[in-house]
Amino acid sequence: MDKTILSRIFPNLQFIHPIFLVIITLFFNIDAALSEQIFVDVTKAAGIEFEHTDGRSGKRLFNEFLGSGGGFFDYDGDGDLDIYLVNGAIQLGDGKGKSPHNVLYRNDGDGTFSDVTKAAGVGSTAYGTGATVGDYDNDGDLDLYVTNFGADQLYQNNGDGTFKDVTIEAGVANQEWGTSCVFVDIDNEGHLDIYVTNYAVYHPKEDRRCDERGVHVYCGPHAYPAVHDTFFLSDGDGTFTDVSAQYRPSDLLPMHGLGVTFSDYDADGDMDLYVANDQDPNFLFQNDGKGKFLEVALISGVCYNDMGKEEAGMGTDFGDYNNDGKLDITVSNYQTETNTLYHNHDSSFFLDYTIPSGIAEITHGYLGWGIKFFDYDNDGYQDIFVANGHLMDNISELEKHVSYPQKNLLFRNLGDGTFANVVSESDGLSLKKVSRGAAIGDYDNDGDLDILVTNCNQSPDLLQNEVGSRNNWIQIQLDGLKSNRSGFGAKIKVVTGEHIQYREVHSGGSYLSFHDIRAHFGVGRAEQIDLLEVKWPSGQIDRKTDLSVNQRYLVIEGRKFMQLDY
Repeated sequence: MDKTILSRIFPNLQFIHPIFLVIITLFFNIDAALSEQIFVDVTKAAGIEFEHTDGRSGKRLFNEFLGSGGGFFDYDGDGDLDIYLVNGAIQLGDGKGKSPHNVLYRNDGDGTFSDVTKAAGVGSTAYGTGATVGDYDNDGDLDLYVTNFGADQLYQNNGDGTFKDVTIEAGVANQEWGTSCVFVDIDNEGHLDIYVTNYAVYHPKEDRRCDERGVHVYCGPHAYPAVHDTFFLSDGDGTFTDVSAQYRPSDLLPMHGLGVTFSDYDADGDMDLYVANDQDPNFLFQNDGKGKFLEVALISGVCYNDMGKEEAGMGTDFGDYNNDGKLDITVSNYQTETNTLYHNHDSSFFLDYTIPSGIAEITHGYLGWGIKFFDYDNDGYQDIFVANGHLMDNISELEKHVSYPQKNLLFRNLGDGTFANVVSESDGLSLKKVSRGAAIGDYDNDGDLDILVTNCNQSPDLLQNEVGSRNNWIQIQLDGLKSNRSGFGAKIKVVTGEHIQYREVHSGGSYLSFHDIRAHFGVGRAEQIDLLEVKWPSGQIDRKTDLSVNQRYLVIEGRKFMQLDY
């Protein structure tokens, strides 16, 4: 609850002891959340019948617990977001006729979705893990890259509702165990490249048994050797070259990679990459603009937590949570570790603000995976959503107070550098599942951001936002002409009065998932956008003043601003 409201209830607020003030604030925040539905689970009503499988063998194979992702994207260019969900596969024994596959759901524009997987040609039966989208061939529609336990796949969008598997001719069949991935224009040449985080060297036939206190459990990451990530550089003609060894430092040791996100965190005009590694030091790859990555996580303060310890990094995201124009980092971690919030201090060094921000105590009791900065209530400050679920299906045998399924978390940004845990027992936030991926997008085009959560061996959750549209908003879709068509890497600035916000456009981040590539800004009660500024990767800067709120705009690089009518 805002301090102005508290002051009406407690006139002598300034004389209340700080400890009691914290208790009062938490009480009223919780009470306000319980009185309304924030996110409504509309999965069944929307017609989404997907059921994930990890190929549950009963043997606790090492590749079963990571889960699979998915996300939102407008594959058919009709103005609303469709959904793609990645599935696992039956690995050992008799699958009893089952043939799990990935699924594409077309948004019908009325709150429901139709399964168009077969017609679209994207129903891979490989053991899938993650995915991302981007217009790699610059033809105006979004293409799809899928990571697998096995060779990855690139689907080229034909622009007619179908896709073509161009993996082999494009040269991007990463043979390692790929997890999260992103399209990113590393060299600012106007063509999207592909970065894939890889996890470990493993084959089910060579699986080893791991026990903890006499209980058969899933092995930890160090039971199997780590493997280097893969980086494909676009040749500009629809093909790619594997330049992984060329770009990474020669003395870099491989780590167990799970999450990846990109941003120009150092404001030097090119894209940098952050990688969350599982029980290994995290990576911050600073782009030197000359065809190399410098690994600077340690000297930048984002390698370890504030105690100097590596954590079990799962998901990660860049976002400007305090609206200072510098991109911060959040990372989801293992239970008892807390999630981490790294505050970008001066575009070269980060400070661990996990405890001061107020997220440490709550996240300590959860195992986090998908994580994302987004403004769920359209108040002009980015909040944080975290998808949770344990990886051990029998964790209660070892820790009686810990459950395999867990509730997800929503942290409301209070606008002063701190976050409040939003608690609800009556809506989509109260679901308790074995969650993994989390994707964000306005699938119903009502001006607020919805959530898609993927779950292990369960149905996904489509959570419709019920509160965000009470405030005003603006959404920006980009079309790069000199830059890449997706606008990835573009920096957007929105000014409303004295309030200034910043976003960088991308589809990656979180964990194994991808998001609506339209940039979304909540602007509270502001009645107009005083300034909208887009700084493109090419260096082009486009500006427009006095725009209406509650509208979507298409910005074509160097040419015009166009109001969209959907």
